[in-house]
Amino acid sequence: MKLKIILGILIGLVVLLLVVVAIIGFRLDDIVKAAMETVGPKVTQTTLTVDAVHISLLGGSASVKGLALGNPEGYRAPQSISLSNAAVSLVPGSVLAQKIVIRSIELQAPDITFEGNPFGANNLTKIMANVNAMTGPVNQAATNSPAAGQKPARRFEVDDLAITGAKVHASIPGLDHSITLPIADIHLADLGKGTDGITAADLTQQVLEQITAGTIKTLASHASELGKNVAGAAKYAAQELLSNSTNGVESIDRLKKGLGGLLGK
Repeated sequence: MKLKIILGILIGLVVLLLVVVAIIGFRLDDIVKAAMETVGPKVTQTTLTVDAVHISLLGGSASVKGLALGNPEGYRAPQSISLSNAAVSLVPGSVLAQKIVIRSIELQAPDITFEGNPFGANNLTKIMANVNAMTGPVNQAATNSPAAGQKPARRFEVDDLAITGAKVHASIPGLDHSITLPIADIHLADLGKGTDGITAADLTQQVLEQITAGTIKTLASHASELGKNVAGAAKYAAQELLSNSTNGVESIDRLKKGLGGLLGK
């Protein structure tokens, strides 16, 4: 009899736990979506909308559907980057910890709209400049301490991040038509390893820097339309960005000066 009572209590507790997790998971979807649409524009200084977020604590997975990052003021296209799906695998027990451990992130088939000069003013480097103004250099961000009385920002560890199937739609001064090109897959590993981790803004900064570098490298490979000299300079700039040896915006600024406004402003 006592065994039946104990088993009944245990089953009841398990059911209650499942209900609580289901409720928390449902609320987390809305909370994360609202946070992305609130914090994202402050960091990028553009609009950011998300169709849906789904988080499964029990399954250790999450997904983001229909993310659209707007363009900075002065650019024509309504979006700079759109993403139909992002898949995330995480350690369930870390969701409530100060550092969330993410096993993998895959950004699937993003569409990138590029406007402007690859070596001067363009929409992607403008967004990068906005992010850098908010976060500072990535390699210093992890050491920043919160102000007195301020709650520490949630940190992340990302073991593997892949951007696959990306395409760039580019409108460049000097070309009489826009071009659409595939971008080589981008892979990052061991982001935020160690006790400190990285913030969401730091992660955004690194991803945008890689996307910008990949875009420039892709445009450079289209040498017949951009010109061989431009292509060589672009490959050098992209290599600097990808090596993380210098700040991405500074690299392109230096390249712009060196080219002497080859493609105009």
